[in-house]
Amino acid sequence: MTDGFYKIDLHMHTTVSDGTDSPEQIAEKVYSEKINIFSVTDHDAVKASRIIAPIAEEKGILFIPGAEFSCKDGEGKYHVLGYGFDPESESIGKVVEHSHELRMKKVVSRLDFLKSQFGFEFPQEEISKLMRLDNPGKPHIGNLMVKYGYAESKEQAITEFINKKHFEDEYVKPEEAISGIIGGGGKAVLAHPFFGSGDELILGEDMEKRILKLKEYGLCGIEAFYSGFTVKLTSEALLLAEKYDLYVTAGSDYHGENKLIKLGDNGLDAQKEIPERLRRFIELFEKK
Repeated sequence: MTDGFYKIDLHMHTTVSDGTDSPEQIAEKVYSEKINIFSVTDHDAVKASRIIAPIAEEKGILFIPGAEFSCKDGEGKYHVLGYGFDPESESIGKVVEHSHELRMKKVVSRLDFLKSQFGFEFPQEEISKLMRLDNPGKPHIGNLMVKYGYAESKEQAITEFINKKHFEDEYVKPEEAISGIIGGGGKAVLAHPFFGSGDELILGEDMEKRILKLKEYGLCGIEAFYSGFTVKLTSEALLLAEKYDLYVTAGSDYHGENKLIKLGDNGLDAQKEIPERLRRFIELFEKK
């Protein structure tokens, strides 16, 4: 790594969604890991950005407000990252509110499904505690299943039981998420672009069709450096960014103890210098 090469991680989660570090803890870890530029992208939430921004400013770290929205349309699932928006804007607030409503409905539906299909029941105090979380999801339910002996691990709980409940319409549309991000003054980026639903891998013409459609809505970047990408996938993402004139971002998708991923693990350290399209993306926020 050359001198002046910044450590960048623009994709991580806190306890506001499905991470295990509080916003304050993750800010401290970012500082101790000497990450210079970061964003917290909790699912369907902006609460952590309000908490972290003053901490990062005090420590002299560039913090970019962020969020990750789970989207779906007739062609499949997308995860859309928003960066640099005003967390207090009405535009982003509407998307967060809608996403949260859908998320809570899915939690109730999943609990009902687990009870009716498998006989899995939880004490009412556990359910009440779950529903009081900022953004409960599959990992939280999975951990409950392990606690009460219905699964040996969170991963088993999700793959063998929770994921058997399917939803057709309980998702924000990608155009809604992108519109909300842009309306709040932010930039919309496609997270881990090759990964669709489950183990689905989207490549070639299918991937390019997705990018073209999302660009019509206002997408301006793709996550090219990602903890789950091979060197080949990163190279493919960089080629797509060149072809369609997109910014690129770098993120680990850190979730604390909920995933075996370290902060800053995104493949960027294999580069001799910061790629131009990532540098240009960061400059958008350095000027503010």
